[in-house]
Amino acid sequence: MTDEAKQKKSPDPHVCKRCSELSSTCCRLTPGEEDVCFPLSQMERERILECVVNTGAFTIAHNSKPFVDNIKRMFPREKELVDQLFPECKQHFRLATHSDGACVFLGTQGCVLPREARPYYCQLFPFWFSGERLTYFTTSDCLAVRECRTKLQMLELFRIGKAELKLLHGRLRLAWGLPPKEGMPLLEHAFSRYKSLK
Repeated sequence: MTDEAKQKKSPDPHVCKRCSELSSTCCRLTPGEEDVCFPLSQMERERILECVVNTGAFTIAHNSKPFVDNIKRMFPREKELVDQLFPECKQHFRLATHSDGACVFLGTQGCVLPREARPYYCQLFPFWFSGERLTYFTTSDCLAVRECRTKLQMLELFRIGKAELKLLHGRLRLAWGLPPKEGMPLLEHAFSRYKSLK
């Protein structure tokens, strides 16, 4: 096999960089659709601030109906828990964006944060879990989704395994206040994670 053929067959760890050069990427919100941006836990904020000193990196957003509905779509069998965690009278943090919708951490080479410091949602994307089943978001903005025909090809492209993704998803659930696995009881301290409007 030639070096060129090997190179074509090997996974591409730079797919996110290529995506940022070619398209709008998952790191850019359509202006006006900020309500559907994922929340950011205090733990995730602190982890980011250990890597960068950027006081404008976060913004506070209301738990609007579009926001809560979007979280419910992500956890369709846990809608009551989502309502408890994100009541209308409270707010949540999210990553700040520029006027064009780009995340403040989106640079010319992709995300400027080290992978381990990124929010769990960013580390997982485009993968997601529905119960125990690994799935992925079928957004046309994602170059990996456009280039891969199967879930296995996507796992190879990102050089990641299902077990690692499952661990990240469990950590995201805990960070956002959900129990580590679907069906488990809600943790008592989960309710104090988000800011009151009063």
